[in-house]
Amino acid sequence: MRGLTGSGDGTSGTTGRGGTLRAGLAAGSTALAGLAAFGLFCAGCATGGTGTRDEGPAGTQPVARATPSTTVPTGTAKPVTRVNAVPLIKADAEVSRQIRNDLKPCAGDEYPVDTSYGTLTDGPAADIVVNVMTCGDSVGVGTYVYRQRTDGSYENVFAVEIPAVYGTIDRGDLVVTTQVYGSKDAVAYPSGEDVITYRWATTRFTETDRVHNDFNRALGNGEGDLPTPPTPQN
Repeated sequence: MRGLTGSGDGTSGTTGRGGTLRAGLAAGSTALAGLAAFGLFCAGCATGGTGTRDEGPAGTQPVARATPSTTVPTGTAKPVTRVNAVPLIKADAEVSRQIRNDLKPCAGDEYPVDTSYGTLTDGPAADIVVNVMTCGDSVGVGTYVYRQRTDGSYENVFAVEIPAVYGTIDRGDLVVTTQVYGSKDAVAYPSGEDVITYRWATTRFTETDRVHNDFNRALGNGEGDLPTPPTPQN
């Protein structure tokens, strides 16, 4: 995989040497049917992941693949080098062309990109988790993990491209969440969510936990006032 270099203050995949896997995923919500064209691919992991609480339709579970490593993770804190994730994403040929072309400022120079730094792999510096979203609905459309090489460039070691995906770092683990929508679900009210946890194990990300949450559908559309608290009795 060719090296990628980011610079400046940032907001923020595909495969490394392990290869690339893409799969088409169908969206469940007619409100975001246009997003269903996004495919998914994953690198640096052994099994698939889907991702977040951002609103949007989701499909089936992605399949992940591994990216080789040469050393065992130390578990120690790594130095943080802040990176402008926008040019990092745009320069990454492993990111889908549609996401790269659609990544534009929402207002001024503010891009719909979230960036997190933390220790996920055995790289020489903190790893970077980049979430790309839509401007209007803040729907996550891609989650990527970048690992710094010893020469300072970055390699893409994990990627999921599917509507309503979002990745976070939780105590050294990568947690990817995807909202699940039924055919009649409104954008703001998904039927549930899938939460998958990954851990870097010497040579690759492996799935260590998977949780599916079904949301209560008897609570209406969320409109109306909050209930009035009871009056204290003397």
